[in-house]
Amino acid sequence: MNGVHRRIAYVTAFLLFCTFILGACSSKSGNPSAPAGSSSPSPQASASEPSAQDELFTPVGTYPIVTKPMTLKMFAPQYASIENMDTNTYTKYVEEKTNINIEWDLVPDNALNDRKQLMLASGDYPEVILHGNLTKDEQMKYGKQGVFLPLNDLIEQYAPNIKKAIEDLPYLKGSITAPDGNIYALPQINECYHCNYAMKLWINKAWLDQLGLQMPTTTDEFYEVLKAFKERDPNNNGKKDEIPLTGSDEMWAGNIAAFLMNAFITDDYVDKDSGSFLFVRDGKVDLAANKEEWKQGLQYLNKLYKEGLIDPAAFTQNADAIQQVGNREPDNILGAITTALISYAISPDDKHPRHKDYVTLPPLKGPNGLQQSLNFAGVSRSQFALTNKATQEQQIAAIRLVDFLFTEEAIVLQEHGPEGNSWRKAEEGELGMDGKQAKYAFIPKAAEKTTHNDGWEQIGPSLRTYPYRDSWMAPQDPLAEGAYEVRLKRESEKYEPYATDELYPSSVFIALEDTEIAAQLRTTIRDYIKSNMAQFITGSKDIDKDWDAYVKGFDGLQIEKYIEIHQNAIAVR
Repeated sequence: MNGVHRRIAYVTAFLLFCTFILGACSSKSGNPSAPAGSSSPSPQASASEPSAQDELFTPVGTYPIVTKPMTLKMFAPQYASIENMDTNTYTKYVEEKTNINIEWDLVPDNALNDRKQLMLASGDYPEVILHGNLTKDEQMKYGKQGVFLPLNDLIEQYAPNIKKAIEDLPYLKGSITAPDGNIYALPQINECYHCNYAMKLWINKAWLDQLGLQMPTTTDEFYEVLKAFKERDPNNNGKKDEIPLTGSDEMWAGNIAAFLMNAFITDDYVDKDSGSFLFVRDGKVDLAANKEEWKQGLQYLNKLYKEGLIDPAAFTQNADAIQQVGNREPDNILGAITTALISYAISPDDKHPRHKDYVTLPPLKGPNGLQQSLNFAGVSRSQFALTNKATQEQQIAAIRLVDFLFTEEAIVLQEHGPEGNSWRKAEEGELGMDGKQAKYAFIPKAAEKTTHNDGWEQIGPSLRTYPYRDSWMAPQDPLAEGAYEVRLKRESEKYEPYATDELYPSSVFIALEDTEIAAQLRTTIRDYIKSNMAQFITGSKDIDKDWDAYVKGFDGLQIEKYIEIHQNAIAVR
């Protein structure tokens, strides 16, 4: 190429570059570089010093991120198990990898929420909130105020790993996008089957075999099984001491009524801090707890209770009481239990072999043919946010650092420390949780220290997907010592074929102007439903006589407003 042609090529390239830059400034997703109302240029379009910014950063996806050291102040919890975040091996690794020095603004883990709210209200906050346990209300409130910066353009331009996660995970975009279209915070994604299919029932398979019974598939068959557990002495001790079915609201997914009610109509009550009692059908939100199917479910539960098939203590006992039931000696008295994890009742190790008697019961088919499970995949809170204290350069550096945290390299080191310490690469023939060739394997240790300084555990945003979990070597016998997570995965997979699309998504944003009234109505309505539910099941209220009055009682609880708010919320997803 001669000199004239070379100069023409250079000029053409420069003009194309300028056109690209000007186009980037007009992105519709908001200006990521300044608070609301600011007319500052976007990070990539710093017209005053384009060459200086270009010289500061390496190409996207390469490391280090910056060509000369930069400091970012980051808010995060101080876990008691981590010795020193400044000298932490993983902190040093990230700093060397990126050329970004982290100045920590740490707060004790149990004081994180109080400190977060105080600093955001006072204006005394750092450039980066790395791990803030940010509610959707907080994201919208401080996003609207300009305290949290929109991340949309930054992700589009500088974060290919985050962008890919948003594209790959069907629930993610809707879970992190506020009603105004902006993403103000990024989550810690930690996929697991036993989390997403938390609503499970574990049944004593050894008792079924002892009594010559098949695994129940319908609510009627389940009734017959519980009756046999109560009357036919499956533990062979000559006493009628068996508890056919128990649970506890203090356990994760321990509420008895919720699992069984889903054979009649959708019930999303997983624990005392969740549950809307709403469902979605053909795009329309409605209340489940005043429908005829709900009444049928209550009648079924009342029948079980009246005949002594439900443990009366299930409505009041705590998790400690469940442990006493599950580990009672010398004879096992537990027939079935509603809980996400059998370990709530019995330790899943060889010292407590009784745990091997239990398997999960797939969703039961109700009298109207409904057979469903609930998939709770989604993001309720997020961790990372950029504040308006960050300069344009700091914004770019921070989003690129977080994009690194979304890589598998970062996740392994963050959670488990350097290779050769507590983990190694898997050898040929070592299988992962999915039964395929594993990528990583744990290195057994004689004794676990109570503290360490070689990782962040699970601080900050990250991406732990199903395939990542599956890539760790695991025993293939789900009942073997150390194979508990394999067992949970395989038991939870039984529920996947029955996942319903009528579950109201727990990860939606409620409009900022509606958040206060929505919270008030949710508390009032939930309390009303739970109180009446317990009374109907235990018989202190007569379902046939008192049902109409119960339904009428919703009129004074602004139920239409409650439904309207949640209908509007899913309409903007």
